[in-house]
Amino acid sequence: MTYQPNSVEARDAAYHLHSYTNARKNEEEGSLVIERGEGVYVYDNTGKRYIEGMAGLWSVGVGFGEKRLVEAAARQMGTLPYYHTFTQKAHNPSIDLAEKLVRMAPVPMSKAFFTNSGSEANDTIIKMVRYRSNALGKPEKKKIISRIKGYHGVTLASASLTGLPNNHRSFDLPMPGILHTGCPHYRVFKQEGESEAAFSARMAAELEAMIISEGPETVAAFIGEPLMGAGGVIVPPVGYWAGIQAVLDKYDILLIADEVICGFGRTGNMFGTQTYEMRPDFMTLSKQLSSSYLPISALLINDRVYQPIADESKAIGTFGHGYTAAGHPVAAAVALENLAIIEERDLVGNVRDLSGLFLGRLDKLAEHPLAIEARGAGLIGALELAPREGFATGALGLKLFGILQGNGLIARAIGDSLALCPPMIITEAEVNTLFDIFETSIDQLQKEIGA
Repeated sequence: MTYQPNSVEARDAAYHLHSYTNARKNEEEGSLVIERGEGVYVYDNTGKRYIEGMAGLWSVGVGFGEKRLVEAAARQMGTLPYYHTFTQKAHNPSIDLAEKLVRMAPVPMSKAFFTNSGSEANDTIIKMVRYRSNALGKPEKKKIISRIKGYHGVTLASASLTGLPNNHRSFDLPMPGILHTGCPHYRVFKQEGESEAAFSARMAAELEAMIISEGPETVAAFIGEPLMGAGGVIVPPVGYWAGIQAVLDKYDILLIADEVICGFGRTGNMFGTQTYEMRPDFMTLSKQLSSSYLPISALLINDRVYQPIADESKAIGTFGHGYTAAGHPVAAAVALENLAIIEERDLVGNVRDLSGLFLGRLDKLAEHPLAIEARGAGLIGALELAPREGFATGALGLKLFGILQGNGLIARAIGDSLALCPPMIITEAEVNTLFDIFETSIDQLQKEIGA
């Protein structure tokens, strides 16, 4: 045990089962306890400062300690602390936010539906896809195609969409009706001599072959992140999304753009859909929607999706789905203020302005003897370490993760890839500080393993 008896770490280990954590390891070592945040920094219970290089969970776009969001929450708490959106009820924050999101959308959208997390939003989309197909008299058209290494949540249904083994193992997933096509990681999955464009064409051809094999009349939708996040920050190669879109259009298959990580500026445009010229029928929104100050998420649907759902709700008498806190007035008020900050301070412009420095320094790290590849867009990136004899897959990444944290930088280990996704308010000086720590840490790792 590395923590003191009766400490906050001991109490945490005694009473708290953590997400995405080895429970036995947490019992032995305890957790890093974060007490406060300011800007791009967070501070633990000993007062040590860290650059939050992952913006929490890819999400705190406006940084920590933003007083405008605190004040927005307090104002709304004093006016209407809670109300629901069931049975033709509404409140101003949910109406204002729905209008804002539909108007912000980079492709025509019809309605917003509120949920509390990206997982719930994608779970809801699965239900909407089924509901719509039944409304159209196509009860066999229910299958959804996702991708290996895609990440779409952890509910029973959304975890089935997720294409990561540890989200399926021992949970008896994925559930029937969810398929997974190839991952667009060019370096890993390309064939010898294959260009990016040829690789993308092959990915599209493999998707089409899967659709034909399953029967186009049974496939309803395809889901994908514009740029894959939790699968390792995988950037789509040249021509990828254009090829995928053409296949979907050919077989009348809906496109679901999971913008949970990419949305609200992360890739250098307001939405990843714009960066990669996608034309989705659904958009999943969360994380930077409120900078995660309060839980809120939304999905946007176009008229092609909405009209059959509306007809079916009339036939049945209700759209029998919803959440107690969906469109919560306090969370919606915070989201509206968060979006105002992103626009007023031109944080998307800040991402574009700093992207060259951020990706340039990341690329420089790829020249390190321990590295094999750098990937990224905007202010999101990952450095992948080369396989090394004597280290199981992921072991080297975890070791570097620990060194980075010890040196004051919180990153995310995804196998042997170290992901970075700092708050969008980060400055040039802070980007350089972040990468200075990274360079020192990878040199330290090299020395420790005797490479």
